[in-house]
Amino acid sequence: MKYQEKPWLNSYKLGPYQLDPSLAPFPKEPLFNALENAAERYPNQAAVLYNDSSLKYRQLKRLVDRLAAGLANLGLEKGDRVNIYLPNCIEFVLSYWAVIKAGGAAVLTSTMHTVEGLKHEVCTPASKMVICREDYLENALAAAEDSQVERMIVTSTRGYDQAQVSRQLPAAAVEFGSLLGGNPDAPGIKIEPEEDLCELAFTGGATGIPKGVMLSHYNRACVVRQGLPWMMKPMLPGIAGKSSVLLSTPMSHAYGNFVHQSSVHLGLRLIILPDARDTGKMAAAIQEYRPFLIPGVPTQFMRLADAGLQRNNSMLFSGSAPLPKEVAQNIRDKTRMPISEGYGLTETSTLTHLNLSGFSKITGFMALEKYGIGVPIPDTECKLVDPESGESVPQGQPGEILIRGPQVMLGYWPEPGSGLTPEGWLHTGDIAVMDEDGYFRLVDRVKDMVNVSGLKVYTTQVDEVLFKHPAVLIAAAFGVPDQEIPGSERVMAVIQLKDGQGDGVDEKGIKEFCKERLPPYAVPMYIEFRKDLPLTVTEKVFKKALRDESIARLKLHP
Repeated sequence: MKYQEKPWLNSYKLGPYQLDPSLAPFPKEPLFNALENAAERYPNQAAVLYNDSSLKYRQLKRLVDRLAAGLANLGLEKGDRVNIYLPNCIEFVLSYWAVIKAGGAAVLTSTMHTVEGLKHEVCTPASKMVICREDYLENALAAAEDSQVERMIVTSTRGYDQAQVSRQLPAAAVEFGSLLGGNPDAPGIKIEPEEDLCELAFTGGATGIPKGVMLSHYNRACVVRQGLPWMMKPMLPGIAGKSSVLLSTPMSHAYGNFVHQSSVHLGLRLIILPDARDTGKMAAAIQEYRPFLIPGVPTQFMRLADAGLQRNNSMLFSGSAPLPKEVAQNIRDKTRMPISEGYGLTETSTLTHLNLSGFSKITGFMALEKYGIGVPIPDTECKLVDPESGESVPQGQPGEILIRGPQVMLGYWPEPGSGLTPEGWLHTGDIAVMDEDGYFRLVDRVKDMVNVSGLKVYTTQVDEVLFKHPAVLIAAAFGVPDQEIPGSERVMAVIQLKDGQGDGVDEKGIKEFCKERLPPYAVPMYIEFRKDLPLTVTEKVFKKALRDESIARLKLHP
């Protein structure tokens, strides 16, 4: 089976409906048309709900227009970069759409960054403005030293509609609320969708220094159509302008922002939670609002299942990191709710593959229920190649995922085309296998693969075994230098146990458990137990940090 034959097209079904194999040609329009259209079609539909504040679509558009005009009056011009340094909140939604409507490029910046990390994302693209909340202002000012930032727009901790913040602001700072009462007409900026940036999103930095990913209006406008509107097309009359989405993943990350944009595109109510790690509040919101869709990451769903999430009709959707099979089954067993997943990268505007086979009994999408990241979305070319030779690998053999499609980035800042092959292919750095039906399953990151005396160990397979242990809540396997064989590695695992499971679980028992399920060379040589594992800003287990810490602590030498 050859990749160019696209065997996955046979799975493009939703019950009795055959889904479109292609959505091309995609409209060449600015991304902010999504908000314009939603405000026109669903003016009285609730657009955003955050704590006790809410906005309807007509209100959201009106405030976005005023904020865009205010930013333009402060000097924002087409192509200027603006850091949105905000947690999940209504101000983030307003800021994102206002920046791109004023012709700027939104630089999404996590509030979990250190000053050093923030400075990298302020200075690398030479941002002109920073939008932040008053409790993050000190970090923002420190990061902006010796930069080209001209203005700080500061929001109140009390809400977007508060004109005054509770502290004295420096001369170059402006109160966010003061920009919402001025000119009601947004600047009429002409956008070239395929060339102009709407977003500069930095990679997570889990394997190195974060790189700025240049995403055009066209990239983002395409990917929102390739996701929910495509896979739910026959059901859209009952969803668009009526349903809701619960969002707890950070909107400063590509995944959370994709959900945000997709919700606006379909006129859905976006229920925003401020803290991705507040499991209790997330579970309470699910029970109160019964949202149509609950996107999240594996660590969130692990905690939800452990917290006793009750059954409802919501659709759980996992992304950002591989969803271990045992975890998916545990969530189903405990919540009686199906869960499936998607795959993509910041460089692909978030999405390239979907696996909704977990919902097959509900929707009929992908009648074959299989584990993995699923099938490529429409108009997305995908192939697997040997990381060393670059040659395509046979069906069923592991290879690096290469992607080409309308959602693939323009390049890494500031060079268009950088990070892509001359033919437009993106090397993802992820290893996967494809079966005869065109379903893909992630095996590992190229950089996470462990070389044990020439034998390849895929750490996600070790993770899968560790998750089978009844006492394990979260686990991460990775490679460390072999002290006996130069140039070789051994496997190490760091484990967080479930509450109350500390007694009777030790290193010897975990190794014996692994020996029964893994080849000898893949069994972890080193095992460490921790109360908590480090997570990236997107709630992924931070394997690079664990590896670096472990090598230093154990004093291992290459």
